[in-house]
Amino acid sequence: MADLYDSDDEELTIENDAVLTKYKTAGEISNLVLKAVINEVVPGANVIDICSFGDKMILDETAKHYKKDKQLKKGIAFPTCICVNEIVCHFSPLRSDANVVIKEGDLVKIELGVHIDGYAGVVGHTIVVGSSAENPVTGPIADAVVAAHNCAEAALRLIKAGNTNQQITDTIQKITDAFNTKTLEGMLSYEIKRYQTEGATDKQIVLNPSEAQKKEIKSMEFAVHEVYAMDVFVTTGGGKMKEADASTTVHKRSDETYLLKMKASRAFFSEVCNRFTMMPFTLRAFEDEKKAKMGLKECVTHELLHPYPVQQDADGKEVAQFKYTVLVVPNGNIRINGGLFDPSLFKSEHKIEDKEVLALLAQSANRKAGGKKKKKKAKSAAEEAKSEAAATN
Repeated sequence: MADLYDSDDEELTIENDAVLTKYKTAGEISNLVLKAVINEVVPGANVIDICSFGDKMILDETAKHYKKDKQLKKGIAFPTCICVNEIVCHFSPLRSDANVVIKEGDLVKIELGVHIDGYAGVVGHTIVVGSSAENPVTGPIADAVVAAHNCAEAALRLIKAGNTNQQITDTIQKITDAFNTKTLEGMLSYEIKRYQTEGATDKQIVLNPSEAQKKEIKSMEFAVHEVYAMDVFVTTGGGKMKEADASTTVHKRSDETYLLKMKASRAFFSEVCNRFTMMPFTLRAFEDEKKAKMGLKECVTHELLHPYPVQQDADGKEVAQFKYTVLVVPNGNIRINGGLFDPSLFKSEHKIEDKEVLALLAQSANRKAGGKKKKKKAKSAAEEAKSEAAATN
């Protein structure tokens, strides 16, 4: 399979206006879809319907951009995942899986990603179903959500040229301690590049390093024109994870090569390469789910595809998540998505008292306010995606 671009070529960064525009466009679309998906998370809704709705809307919205360039790839950089309560990540069920129905009071994490020409905007957000300013969430769940939000905001203010990953780790430790919570052990945030949303770099941020990671993770400085996916998970449990009892539906193409033996496997892998490039995808995207599963097995066995198992909190405690994509620029940084947290919906009995952390959080951060036109656009796009997703399920 031919790669989309020659990795030996000098890679363009956000210093290039065209690249910067593609990142910003991906970020705008990801927030547009995220807002619409949030509105779908209501009591009685099926998780599969919400995931299908989000993915459909990503494809519909990206199709409206760069129409003249027929060779330019665009679409899903990470399939819509809806993770409820103790489920941490990667839950994006298939039509053949048992229904998971949203209930009042559920803590729900939404994660998705959009790319334009391989330049991705990934985003994650947490809500509690039924919460309101008049009836805010309290107790341990509020502690986890408010802590996670503050951790994400502190990290945003530290991802600037010359600062280090250790500064973020140390600051977030202070915040989680203040709320009697923990970040999940071993979870990483990464520098991302074109068609590389994780892992292919030494530039990593680990908020709660395992003993092995303490020896492996290198201290590093952020530099101008880098891009990061900052991902924060906070729990009131012990900070450990385990694999959940749920089927793995999200996969990503690896750099390995192997001559597949089965015809079904070759056809499946060819479709993966053509449709999803190097981005993660869900088996739900295939018309014939049974045939896709047949082709998947050999691809995973020979490591052509990397699986994303569903994870859960080891203690069964609820987990909160906030995730955004941030661009490091000469005068600070630009967050291209996220930033949707409403503090009136949560009331924690804990608070941050560390003066350095409070001073950091008091600093201004990049935010974008959506106008009336964008709100109308989001509503009509969401209604269109909803009706088409319903027709296919």
